[in-house]
Amino acid sequence: MRTLGFPEIRRNDRPCPLALRKGLALLVHLAEAGGPVGREAIATMLWPEDAADVVRARLRRLLHRLQAVLGDDALVIDRSTVRWSPAIDLQIDSRLFEQACDGGAFERACRLYVGDFLDGFSPGDSPLFDEWAFFRREALRGRAIQALERMVHDKNAAGDYAAAASYANRLVELDPLSEVYGRHLIRNRLLTGDRMGAERHLAALTQRLRDELDVAPEAETLALLSAGAASAVEEPPPTRYTSGGGVHLAYQTYGAGRLDILMLPGFVSHVERVWEEPRCRTFLSALAGMGRLILLDRRGVGLSDRVGFAPSVDATAQDIGTVLDAARSRRVVLFGASEGGPACIKFAADYPDRVAGLILFASLAKGSATPDYPHTLKPGQYDMWLRQLVEVWGGPAGIETFAPSLSEDPRAKAWWAGLLRAASSPGAIKGVLETLRDTDVRHLLPRISAPTLVMHRRGDNAVRIGAGRHLASHIAEARFVELDGADHWAFAGDQQPVLTSVGEFVDGLAV
Repeated sequence: MRTLGFPEIRRNDRPCPLALRKGLALLVHLAEAGGPVGREAIATMLWPEDAADVVRARLRRLLHRLQAVLGDDALVIDRSTVRWSPAIDLQIDSRLFEQACDGGAFERACRLYVGDFLDGFSPGDSPLFDEWAFFRREALRGRAIQALERMVHDKNAAGDYAAAASYANRLVELDPLSEVYGRHLIRNRLLTGDRMGAERHLAALTQRLRDELDVAPEAETLALLSAGAASAVEEPPPTRYTSGGGVHLAYQTYGAGRLDILMLPGFVSHVERVWEEPRCRTFLSALAGMGRLILLDRRGVGLSDRVGFAPSVDATAQDIGTVLDAARSRRVVLFGASEGGPACIKFAADYPDRVAGLILFASLAKGSATPDYPHTLKPGQYDMWLRQLVEVWGGPAGIETFAPSLSEDPRAKAWWAGLLRAASSPGAIKGVLETLRDTDVRHLLPRISAPTLVMHRRGDNAVRIGAGRHLASHIAEARFVELDGADHWAFAGDQQPVLTSVGEFVDGLAV
């Protein structure tokens, strides 16, 4: 069964033509389920508006026609469920693709990913199926981007610049407005000696940015075609991998200093694409001037391995330790931003000897409100916000809340939308945010012994300032800094007061 691209079924290498769109949708859904599916669930998915007796009759006729095309041995049908027969050696490309990603066979994964899941296909008048297909499509697309990114770096490191350019070209096709992907392509074209091709791709990128965003390429992109610039342009730090807890974690180190500063961002991250936004790059570079900066993607997001569950605070704290070990860090300042704060709190409470200081920016101790913690959204409000976020995934979801000062900036919006698509999928991030909703680390706050700096902007609408005040009042001798502004992201808006406070705090620890 081919599901990557327009769907197709072949038996014994011969096509099984199906003129039944709902039949093809049913077979794909059964294959993805990998087991029995209830007849009622199928009926509701394919004919949501019809009466129950009409739907049952339609499903019976559809199953009969499918057996006529596939053979009586293809499906196992009983009074309540339908499934593909276990006796059938069913090969489905989406599952083979995921298995290749799970096994680190990224080159094979890239070969298998010939198109988006069910590209151009819909059974018609079946919104539940279309919604299911959308979430599945975005999840697989995110993994494809991750696999292509890995191959660009692997081929570039091996000196196979032509192959690296080929994979970079596929990344550009998936995200045409990403200057990071565009620079990968242009740089590797130059390294193969194809200057004309590099110029052609730069011209195409310039046109896209002008047409879609009404902006010009960054100076860093334009400088690639200057004499010697292919090697002279400063690149983001290289991404490394370490394994722990059965997953591979992506991390970077940048700069030097007496102390290490590990930054853990909120619910989504991507250690490479964060450098694409100029203000974020300036902010991270400033942190790297205060000490060695360590960035990581927690399991399940960014360039780290996807997992079949939402990572808990305990799992993310474990990831912090794994990356610190890989970076050979003895003492660290943990910088937990937003939802990254609870995992930093957990690590600081459990490993006080390894933590020189704790910085919490726009963070919180509990994911949803209760009578004794009114500083966040109530569970029902949280779930409504989460539904709204997932519905607009693929665009700059939530930027008006996270960074109101950037919400009208077309380049920032395109960057945020691209980072979201590359870092996760709507279904996966839903699980991550549901786990964060249920997070509660208030009991750990009295155990924090490291010097602590808590910062919060007064107008923050993503996490209210009361959450920051609560943290500061429950951590012994924590210093609380209230900042002007409404941006939830530390690098958005006026970042200098943030950097000044961090610099003073780090300097005090290094004495």
